[in-house]
Amino acid sequence: MEIKRSGSQPSTPGSAEYFTGTVRIDPLFKTPPPSRLLGANVTFAPGARTAWHTHPLGQTIVVTAGVGRAQLWGGPIEEIRPGDVVWFPPGVKHWHGAAPTSAMTHTAVAELADGIGAVWLEQVSDSQYGA
Repeated sequence: MEIKRSGSQPSTPGSAEYFTGTVRIDPLFKTPPPSRLLGANVTFAPGARTAWHTHPLGQTIVVTAGVGRAQLWGGPIEEIRPGDVVWFPPGVKHWHGAAPTSAMTHTAVAELADGIGAVWLEQVSDSQYGA
Protein backbone atom coordinates (compact mmCIF):
# COMPACT_ATOMS: atom_id res chain seq x y z
CA MET A 1 0.00 0.00 0.00
CA GLU A 2 1.11 3.52 -0.77
CA ILE A 3 -0.56 6.65 0.60
CA LYS A 4 0.10 10.01 -1.00
CA ARG A 5 -0.88 12.59 1.57
CA SER A 6 -2.92 15.57 0.46
CA GLY A 7 -0.59 18.46 -0.31
CA SER A 8 2.50 16.25 -0.58
CA GLN A 9 2.79 16.67 -4.35
CA PRO A 10 3.50 20.15 -5.69
CA SER A 11 1.06 21.94 -7.97
CA THR A 12 2.43 22.99 -11.34
CA PRO A 13 1.26 25.63 -13.80
CA GLY A 14 -0.12 24.38 -17.11
CA SER A 15 2.46 24.86 -19.87
CA ALA A 16 1.69 27.57 -22.44
CA GLU A 17 2.59 24.94 -25.03
CA TYR A 18 -0.49 22.89 -24.07
CA PHE A 19 -2.88 25.44 -22.50
CA THR A 20 -4.32 28.90 -23.12
CA GLY A 21 -4.81 31.03 -19.99
CA THR A 22 -4.07 30.24 -16.37
CA VAL A 23 -4.18 26.55 -15.49
CA ARG A 24 -3.04 24.72 -12.34
CA ILE A 25 -2.32 20.98 -12.31
CA ASP A 26 -2.45 19.08 -9.02
CA PRO A 27 -1.13 15.54 -9.52
CA LEU A 28 -3.11 12.78 -7.82
CA PHE A 29 -1.47 9.52 -8.86
CA LYS A 30 0.63 7.67 -11.39
CA THR A 31 0.44 3.95 -10.79
CA PRO A 32 3.52 1.73 -11.17
CA PRO A 33 3.72 -0.88 -13.97
CA PRO A 34 2.05 -3.03 -15.01
CA SER A 35 -0.75 -0.53 -14.33
CA ARG A 36 -0.86 2.50 -16.67
CA LEU A 37 -3.24 4.86 -14.87
CA LEU A 38 -2.55 8.46 -14.05
CA GLY A 39 -4.76 11.13 -12.58
CA ALA A 40 -4.72 14.82 -11.76
CA ASN A 41 -7.00 17.63 -10.70
CA VAL A 42 -6.83 20.46 -13.22
CA THR A 43 -8.15 23.94 -12.48
CA PHE A 44 -8.81 26.39 -15.31
CA ALA A 45 -9.30 30.14 -14.73
CA PRO A 46 -12.21 31.68 -16.66
CA GLY A 47 -11.52 31.37 -20.40
CA ALA A 48 -8.57 28.98 -19.93
CA ARG A 49 -8.50 25.78 -21.93
CA THR A 50 -6.39 22.95 -23.28
CA ALA A 51 -4.95 22.83 -26.77
CA TRP A 52 -6.52 20.34 -29.15
CA HIS A 53 -5.22 16.89 -28.20
CA THR A 54 -5.88 13.16 -28.28
CA HIS A 55 -5.30 10.30 -25.84
CA PRO A 56 -4.04 6.97 -27.15
CA LEU A 57 -6.25 5.02 -24.70
CA GLY A 58 -8.93 7.66 -24.07
CA GLN A 59 -9.57 9.95 -21.10
CA THR A 60 -12.28 10.43 -18.50
CA ILE A 61 -12.82 13.77 -16.78
CA VAL A 62 -15.12 14.38 -13.83
CA VAL A 63 -16.11 18.01 -13.34
CA THR A 64 -15.83 18.89 -9.64
CA ALA A 65 -16.37 22.67 -9.59
CA GLY A 66 -17.40 25.57 -11.80
CA VAL A 67 -18.64 25.57 -15.37
CA GLY A 68 -16.65 24.39 -18.36
CA ARG A 69 -16.72 23.58 -22.01
CA ALA A 70 -15.66 20.53 -24.02
CA GLN A 71 -15.66 19.83 -27.74
CA LEU A 72 -14.82 16.98 -30.08
CA TRP A 73 -13.31 17.96 -33.43
CA GLY A 74 -16.18 18.79 -35.79
CA GLY A 75 -18.80 18.65 -33.03
CA PRO A 76 -20.65 21.26 -30.99
CA ILE A 77 -19.24 22.89 -27.86
CA GLU A 78 -20.84 21.25 -24.84
CA GLU A 79 -21.27 22.96 -21.46
CA ILE A 80 -20.05 20.79 -18.55
CA ARG A 81 -20.92 21.21 -14.86
CA PRO A 82 -20.06 19.62 -11.49
CA GLY A 83 -20.92 15.94 -11.42
CA ASP A 84 -20.70 15.56 -15.20
CA VAL A 85 -18.47 12.69 -16.35
CA VAL A 86 -17.02 13.07 -19.84
CA TRP A 87 -15.36 10.24 -21.80
CA PHE A 88 -13.07 11.10 -24.73
CA PRO A 89 -12.51 7.97 -26.86
CA PRO A 90 -9.00 6.89 -27.90
CA GLY A 91 -7.47 8.98 -30.68
CA VAL A 92 -10.37 11.47 -30.87
CA LYS A 93 -9.25 15.11 -31.18
CA HIS A 94 -10.81 17.32 -28.51
CA TRP A 95 -10.32 20.14 -26.01
CA HIS A 96 -11.79 21.11 -22.65
CA GLY A 97 -11.56 24.05 -20.27
CA ALA A 98 -13.42 26.72 -18.33
CA ALA A 99 -16.36 28.78 -19.49
CA PRO A 100 -15.64 32.43 -20.35
CA THR A 101 -16.90 33.78 -17.01
CA SER A 102 -16.39 30.83 -14.63
CA ALA A 103 -13.42 28.81 -13.46
CA MET A 104 -13.68 25.02 -13.75
CA THR A 105 -11.93 22.13 -12.03
CA HIS A 106 -11.98 18.54 -13.19
CA THR A 107 -10.36 15.29 -12.20
CA ALA A 108 -8.68 13.75 -15.24
CA VAL A 109 -7.90 10.03 -15.51
CA ALA A 110 -6.08 8.44 -18.44
CA GLU A 111 -3.91 5.45 -19.24
CA LEU A 112 -0.43 5.61 -20.69
CA ALA A 113 0.35 3.77 -23.93
CA ASP A 114 4.10 3.24 -24.27
CA GLY A 115 4.56 6.02 -21.70
CA ILE A 116 2.34 8.53 -23.56
CA GLY A 117 -0.87 9.84 -22.02
CA ALA A 118 -1.66 12.64 -24.48
CA VAL A 119 -0.68 13.78 -27.95
CA TRP A 120 -0.77 17.58 -28.01
CA LEU A 121 -1.82 19.44 -31.16
CA GLU A 122 -2.52 23.08 -32.09
CA GLN A 123 -4.01 25.65 -29.73
CA VAL A 124 -7.77 26.22 -29.70
CA SER A 125 -8.24 29.62 -31.33
CA ASP A 126 -10.34 32.34 -29.74
CA SER A 127 -12.89 31.96 -32.56
CA GLN A 128 -13.09 28.18 -32.01
CA TYR A 129 -13.50 28.68 -28.25
CA GLY A 130 -16.18 31.34 -28.71
CA ALA A 131 -18.11 29.52 -31.43
